[in-house]
Amino acid sequence: MAEERRGAWFGFGFCGFGQALGSGRGRQVHSPEPLRAPGAGLDVCRVSASWSYTAFVTRGGGRVELSGFAVGAAGGCRDAWASEELLVVLRAGPGPGAGTELQAWAPGSALRGEPLWAQTVPEAEREDGPVGDETQAGPLPLLPCARAYVSPRPPFYRPLAPTLRARRLELGAEHALLLDAAGQVFSWGGGRHGQLGHGTLEAEPEPRLLQALQGLTMTEVAAGGWHSLCVSEAGDIYIWGWNESGQLALPTKSLAEDGKTTAEASGLNEDGSEVKTVAGGEDGAPAPFIAVQPFPALLDLPLGSDAVKASCGSRHTAVVTRTGELYTWGWGGSGDWL
Repeated sequence: MAEERRGAWFGFGFCGFGQALGSGRGRQVHSPEPLRAPGAGLDVCRVSASWSYTAFVTRGGGRVELSGFAVGAAGGCRDAWASEELLVVLRAGPGPGAGTELQAWAPGSALRGEPLWAQTVPEAEREDGPVGDETQAGPLPLLPCARAYVSPRPPFYRPLAPTLRARRLELGAEHALLLDAAGQVFSWGGGRHGQLGHGTLEAEPEPRLLQALQGLTMTEVAAGGWHSLCVSEAGDIYIWGWNESGQLALPTKSLAEDGKTTAEASGLNEDGSEVKTVAGGEDGAPAPFIAVQPFPALLDLPLGSDAVKASCGSRHTAVVTRTGELYTWGWGGSGDWL
């Protein structure tokens, strides 16, 4: 598993439970604040944030620290993945030569007692490339063998088809995105908000290639509550799914209406996007907005900036550019975006 580059970690948004390490409880962090680790020399290398708590993994001894509604700590951890239903950790197995063990815990367990479920997982397979090759498995919920992934609901361990050489996997509220070694994107799960990107609102039981992105090499994928995003090797952003709070950075109802709305109509554009019109604009003309975007849409950042990293929350989106700029948009009622 590739080591994350060293650097300072910052947190912002709703912090009512103390989700940002060392920031305190019961407040909203409206601008990025550095994480203040309680232990001397605590060097955070990986962060996994859920709504009510956050899991921090440190270098060296591989310690996981929980902050927020769920608290606790444990050693010998290689990775952690936090969700409201489940906390998953990869730990050294019990005893010498025991390999790596995948453990699923209830978030409120404080990592004490016995896990809900545990399974030994194989080490990453290296026949397709040298150790450290970035085409190997990424962080959880993708497992080190790159042939399975973690689900927050039983069965916790879910295999992938042998033909899928997974590089990264992201889980939304009802759907999953997979980036393969060739830079192609697959999606499956619930699709009622267009989050799968196949042009329909239908569910897909198995991973399906996004035909609209074929021929483009992607380097990053991100899944939100009901929207999705990917970044190409050229730094272009493609985004699709639900736009209820402007999380797609496309025209949305909350911006189109002026409080005098009396009627609305809906339809589909030629590209498959759902468009609604709201009556009651200042000039009497309908104001269009996009509620659902079922196909990937190209999104331009200001000043023609190139994206390199992306993350999606439930109803907001964040992107980091090659020059280190951070752009955020979508729902910001809890200070989730700047």
